[in-house]
Amino acid sequence: MSKIQLRNDALLLRHSYAQALWPATRQALESQLAEIVLPHLLGATVVAGYHPMRDEVSPYPILEALGQGQRAALPWFANRDAKMMFREAPATEAGPWNVLQPPASAEALAPDLVLVPLVLADRKGTRIGHGKGHYDRALAHLREGGKPVRTIGIAWEIQVREEPLPADPWDEPLDAIATPQEWIICR
Repeated sequence: MSKIQLRNDALLLRHSYAQALWPATRQALESQLAEIVLPHLLGATVVAGYHPMRDEVSPYPILEALGQGQRAALPWFANRDAKMMFREAPATEAGPWNVLQPPASAEALAPDLVLVPLVLADRKGTRIGHGKGHYDRALAHLREGGKPVRTIGIAWEIQVREEPLPADPWDEPLDAIATPQEWIICR
């Protein structure tokens, strides 16, 4: 099956799953996710998350519970053609795709840990996103700078497959995946 078909099928499944959750259930699951992820953030100084789109699981319970000395960053785009950067949270302005992002005046940060949204992933850390390559390019750029950057894919459990996914040479693999039910070490 092609990446396009896998993405489309996974988006439909994620939508159905997220829409079926009662708000209190969703909040409880996102809190469980934070409890699973937070112990793995020790030592990280800048943790990048994202403002959830559509039916994505929210990383905000994780970002809001960061410890002393840790800073939260979020994706920022100058325009639709610009490279994705990370700026200090909170997200207060609509970006080029009408997704909230930090203002241009927020400090640009280089995260050492990135919470990565996904559409679908396998247990080896291959990720399918929305298909624009923003995260792959941003992670490659951060790593080219010599700074070690760890990645944790954030997902609902229905977004993790047992079968391997197709990977392109430019795909940046995940180090781990977290769901509200499980911590998966990928590499």
